[in-house]
Amino acid sequence: MGTHRIALLLLLSAALLQALLPAPAEALLRVALKKRPVVEDGRLAGQRRHGFLGNSNDAAAAAAAAKKKAKAKAEAEGDIVALKNYLNAQYYGEVGIGTPPQRFTVIFDTGSSNLWVPSSKCHFSIACYFHARYNAGQSNTYKKNGKHASIRYGSGAISGYFSQDSVKIGDVVVKNQGFIEATREPSITFMVAKFDGILGLGFREISVGDAVPVWYNMVKQGLVGDPVFSFWFNRHADEGQGGEIVFGGIDPGHHKGNHTYVPVTKKGYWQFDMGDVLIGGKSTGFCAAGCAAIADSGTSLLTGPTAIITQINEKIGAAGVVSQECKAVVSQYGQQILDQLLAEKKPGKICSSVGLCAFDGTHGVSAGIRSVVDDEDGESNGLFSDAMCNACETAVVWMQNQLAQNETQELVLQYINQLCERLPSPMGESSVDCSRLASMPDIAFTIGGTKFVLKPEQYILKVGDGPATQCISGFTAMDIPPPRGPLWILGDIFMGAYHTVFDYGNLKVGFAEAA
Repeated sequence: MGTHRIALLLLLSAALLQALLPAPAEALLRVALKKRPVVEDGRLAGQRRHGFLGNSNDAAAAAAAAKKKAKAKAEAEGDIVALKNYLNAQYYGEVGIGTPPQRFTVIFDTGSSNLWVPSSKCHFSIACYFHARYNAGQSNTYKKNGKHASIRYGSGAISGYFSQDSVKIGDVVVKNQGFIEATREPSITFMVAKFDGILGLGFREISVGDAVPVWYNMVKQGLVGDPVFSFWFNRHADEGQGGEIVFGGIDPGHHKGNHTYVPVTKKGYWQFDMGDVLIGGKSTGFCAAGCAAIADSGTSLLTGPTAIITQINEKIGAAGVVSQECKAVVSQYGQQILDQLLAEKKPGKICSSVGLCAFDGTHGVSAGIRSVVDDEDGESNGLFSDAMCNACETAVVWMQNQLAQNETQELVLQYINQLCERLPSPMGESSVDCSRLASMPDIAFTIGGTKFVLKPEQYILKVGDGPATQCISGFTAMDIPPPRGPLWILGDIFMGAYHTVFDYGNLKVGFAEAA
């Protein structure tokens, strides 16, 4: 699921529909997604995903009829599994485990690799009583394993043991699939979640217990024609089907134009190299030399480095949290940092040279971490030092960007102070003024030499209707240091705008404008 902060939301109920159309095993397998939107308290319906089906009107019905006709031809050529979508921030679909199949709703998550569902032997976690539970005694194909397993996600943790059984996805049955029977789900996230479990579509390298992922077995057992799957998300919560996963290929009706492909740089997550991020057509500078990114269908928002998310917040007017550490750094060390940047000192060494960070040879690290561990009375200022180090490194990035635009030193310091006011909330989302959408800038991500643009209506989530409408920024901050970072997590906000192809056979990820 990607390691990021999860905003907990009340999840709305919806019936999960599944269309099963028989066809040759080597054809396309479609899974319709349900979509789960933002709810009225302004929080996301879980930053991990589910789906939404809105009420149809005449126009939507006509569009649906046309799409159904176009799809009939594709269905005649392949095995199609429809998934439904329920509300804009979460998407999930249905699978069956065992013989006869026991039905479960799961998040199809490219940010993890295990399949788990609640177990009938989960007695002490309230969450299990709100969801379907797997009963091994009711399956003719169950095989005992019993090996202990536990997984921690950004939204909570589960633990239990491995079992083996058949898993039905649409009309295909994956035989002898290892999965986790969850006997403990202590997180309140899972208690109120619409989904029962999670089906990971990441690589085996991050699979807990080295379990073979479901997707691997689908390919190995010849259940799909090509080792490719693709996601299409319908971001219009009130218009028809929520989305589809297509296993074994690509539906040309899901995208416009050609895909831009980039190679997977590190197996585990679907990770690739990403270039510069632009705000209103102007470079932020932070990723000009390259950043890592992952395409994560289990994350609702777009997650990136604080230094860039804060610049985005400033441009879109998102309310942040005043950072005293940030202001203290600018007040006490701002001129020193500027002087060293102008003297062309290596940016990675500046915060250590002013005494706010240690230097590990490539970048600054908090000088206070050791004292937190070593201080016997527990009164170390290590946590404060850590915050000051982070604030300093963020300020260095901002100042570099402003100097590159030939701003005066005075204006640079003034601007940095303004950015301090826009530091993202530690809990994730930031609210914005809905009336300002028309004046907000486009945000572009450079992938494979192509700029993928998100417009305000694509990166701002709206909650409610009429005068009561609230707007939430689709960007949230998370800092991952080198060598793994800086890292961007491109979740549903991005994948909703751009149809995403996961090419397992050629180890690449592709993006094209969604239809």
